[in-house]
Amino acid sequence: MRADAIVPKPNAPKPTIRNVAEHAGVSKSLVSLVMRGSPHVSERRRQAVLKAARELGYRPNAVARSLVEGRTRLIGALVADLHNPFFAEFLDGLQESLHGDGLRMLVGSGRWDPLFEAEAVEAFLEMRVDGLVLLSVVPDSLKEAAASVPVVVVGERDVEGVDIVVDDDELGARLAVEHLVELGHRRIAHIEGARSTTARYRRKGYEAAMVRHDLSDEVIVQAGDFTEEGGYRATLELLSRDPRPTAIFAPNDLVATGALSAADELNLRVPEDVSIIGYDNTHLAAIRHISLTSVDQPRRDMGRVAAELLCARIENPAREPRQTLVVPHLVVRATTGPVSGAA
Repeated sequence: MRADAIVPKPNAPKPTIRNVAEHAGVSKSLVSLVMRGSPHVSERRRQAVLKAARELGYRPNAVARSLVEGRTRLIGALVADLHNPFFAEFLDGLQESLHGDGLRMLVGSGRWDPLFEAEAVEAFLEMRVDGLVLLSVVPDSLKEAAASVPVVVVGERDVEGVDIVVDDDELGARLAVEHLVELGHRRIAHIEGARSTTARYRRKGYEAAMVRHDLSDEVIVQAGDFTEEGGYRATLELLSRDPRPTAIFAPNDLVATGALSAADELNLRVPEDVSIIGYDNTHLAAIRHISLTSVDQPRRDMGRVAAELLCARIENPAREPRQTLVVPHLVVRATTGPVSGAA
C-alpha cells in the first residue's frame, strides 16, 4: 500500500469536491474544470487534481453535475440488431469520436421490433440523453424524439427533420451485379432484406443493374431478412429452382453466411457451383475459411460522421438537417468465380 494513500473508514462520508480541492491545494472551480475534461487547465494542475481524487476515492456525482450543467453528456445509440457485426463495428467508430468530445455512449437494441424500438427510445429520453443515434431504426416516435433531443439516423434515408448518414446502396448493389456479370453469370438472384429503405435501395440497385445488362428476364428476388437463418432459408428456396441461380447477391454478410451454409448442405461448391456476394465487408467476410466477396461500406467512418453531425446539432440545434452519403466499394475474395461450363 502506498504511504501517501488515504484509506477511507467504513461508513465514512463520501469525499466531496471541496475535499479534493483542499487536498490538491487548488480551488473548487479548478477541480470542477478538471472533472469536466476542460482543456483550459495546465497538465501539472490537472494531474494534481486527479492524484488527489484517486487518493481520496472521489468520484464525480454525474446526476448533480447534469442538474448544474443542464446536460448529461450521455448519447443513446439504438441499433436494429446487436448480433450483426456491422453494427458493432459502426459503434466502435461512433464511441471513439464521442469519447473525444467528452461524451459517453449507452447502447440499446431494437431487435427489428417496433415495440422494442419505441421502448428503447423512451428509456433513453427518460435518462435525459443529450442526443440519439439510430442505426437502421426509424421508430414511430421519431418526430417526437427529434423535438426533444438532436437525432442522427444511420442507414435509412426516407426521414425528415434529422441528420442522416447513409451508404449508396444502389451503387453497392450495382458493383455486386457487375462483378458477377463480368464473371459470366446471368442467372443472378437477390435475397431481399427486412423491411427498410436499405433493403429497398439494394433491391432497386440490383434490378437496375440487371436491366442495364439486358438481364431483366433473369431477375429473381427471394424474400428474406437480415439474419443468418433468413439467408439459409432463402438460399434453400433459390437453389431448389430449376434451373437454379448460378450466383446470389445477399443483402448483408450475415445473410451471405447463411447462404454458404445452405449451399454446403446441398453439396454445392462455392464458387464452382454457385457464387455468393455479401454486403458490409464485416470481419466475418475476412475470416480465412469464409473469405466472402462483399460490398464494403466504411462503417467506422460512418460512426465518426454520425458523431460529428450529432455534436454539431447539439451545438446548433437550429441548423438545417444534413444528409451524408458514403461511397461503397467491392472487396473480391474466394466466394465468387467464373460461371461453370455446366451452368
